[in-house]
Amino acid sequence: MIYLELILGFLKVGCFSFGGAYGAIPLIRDVVMRYGWLTEEGLSYMIAVSESTPGPIMVNLATYVGSSQAGFWGAVLATFAVVLPSFAVILLITVLLKRAVNNSFFQAALGGVKPCVIGIVLATGIYMVFKNCLSAGSLPEGIKAAAVTLALAAAMGGYKVIFKKKLSPIMLIVLGGVLGIVFYS
Repeated sequence: MIYLELILGFLKVGCFSFGGAYGAIPLIRDVVMRYGWLTEEGLSYMIAVSESTPGPIMVNLATYVGSSQAGFWGAVLATFAVVLPSFAVILLITVLLKRAVNNSFFQAALGGVKPCVIGIVLATGIYMVFKNCLSAGSLPEGIKAAAVTLALAAAMGGYKVIFKKKLSPIMLIVLGGVLGIVFYS
């Protein structure tokens, strides 16, 4: 039964996730909470770990959840299920791409989806900041989380002002890890 739940849950994530992994986080949250596979805190940790490890976040999360719920085969099935819709869509798009690129309806649909994805990513970011900074287990933990968040935001902004380019996500992850050691150890 768990195998079928993993397949259906992550197939849903793979089918209805637009805008990449950050846009998929609310859907992933919904699926893992509905089945009780992770707690809210566990999901936040796994998002951080999945972001810090090589590979797409959705695939990393699916692999972890599948493994934690049903071992090796659970990991394989969850990963396969989350990747299958994208694989099928890419195959279909490569066949239809020449016609679709010049189709005004296709361009209009993409134009409508773009603001939606931006809103989903923004809402997810705001939700995670409030959940981790303001709703932490205790006031000192919330203050630590807020301090790390503000320090990372300041580093991004300061780097852009000083060097006139974006801070590398790798450096941001390393800085986040260092700040985590400083604030939480």
